[in-house]
Amino acid sequence: MSVSQTLQPSHVPDLNQIAALCETGWYDTADSMLRMARASESDDPHLVRAAAVTAVARRVLALDAEDFEEIGERLPAHLRSRLTDAGFPHHPRASQRGALGDLVPLYELMLEVLDIRMHREEPQQVVVTCHILGEYLGQLAWQSVLGDGGDPLTLPNKVGQKWGGDGHDCAHTSAMNATARRSLHAALGDQEGYTSYLDKFHSRLGEALGVCAMNHATSDAGQRPDVGITCPHPCQWVLAGTLEERRALDARVRLARIFQESGLVALRHHAPVGHFFGVPSGSEIGQAWVATWNKLNEQWADGSNPMLDPSAPGYDVDVADEALPGLSRVVSVIAARPIRAGHLLRDLGATAVAELNGTGSLAPTVAASR
Repeated sequence: MSVSQTLQPSHVPDLNQIAALCETGWYDTADSMLRMARASESDDPHLVRAAAVTAVARRVLALDAEDFEEIGERLPAHLRSRLTDAGFPHHPRASQRGALGDLVPLYELMLEVLDIRMHREEPQQVVVTCHILGEYLGQLAWQSVLGDGGDPLTLPNKVGQKWGGDGHDCAHTSAMNATARRSLHAALGDQEGYTSYLDKFHSRLGEALGVCAMNHATSDAGQRPDVGITCPHPCQWVLAGTLEERRALDARVRLARIFQESGLVALRHHAPVGHFFGVPSGSEIGQAWVATWNKLNEQWADGSNPMLDPSAPGYDVDVADEALPGLSRVVSVIAARPIRAGHLLRDLGATAVAELNGTGSLAPTVAASR
């Protein structure tokens, strides 16, 4: 019996059309069609599993990273582990640290989502994704130094002195100091406090770390772009490593700040609030990206912009046909390692198509989750 024969005539979906949607990035539309067809109530295990996978893909496309661990339970192990790697752990001391331990899988996913949103001509979602991508760039710049993405479980052993203290002789604003203080205790307490930290503070951690990186013992005023608060009296933990290493971190942090303050990210703040105005057009996004790219590629007074240095780690990343040409290079230079769009969503789509064709072999736990 075919998949379509297991459904009532009024609920029979066009499986070829759904497969085509999965192959072209329209995972949410495919999920909606399977929902309307009540595929999860079918007696055909392949259709049930296809519906389960498209439901996950919809959430992944929305970058619902706080819940990746939960929705990943519906997937086979090889996909579940990749999804967990790109998300944030639910428990403060979970063994799998996800994006707290390594931001690269999350950035690979965000670049993939950005390409899909651009291909689908969804400008509002493009600028939202750029905004989210920019939020963690400061932490990404620090990752090669800290060894993780600013994980609050390990951070207390890596920072010190004035970090999260009473604010005396510290360049942090009161908001930054609050973030720093919360980062020291977020993974040591209960679930509620940890969740509150992730919701309200973790995305601000990069800004606080950035002030520490841009200190006066590392870079003199006027040598590099003025992108905000700098620290005149750095802590000793910040001054670990060679001057060359600290100047490289300073440069990456400044690039992150230039992106965060760019016209491209500013388009996010013009999103409509109910009056039907302010949705950016594709051409506006293109113009904003060109202006952002040009700003990122301006040479600095001391001639040290890593975007113009062929020896800088990540400089040689060149991705053809990406949504915003050169964005992968920007992310890679800030991370000091190559980062390109991943293929998690594409693999989820291929998995759903295999089930729709009746050839999939997902774990039985997927069907059991309905």
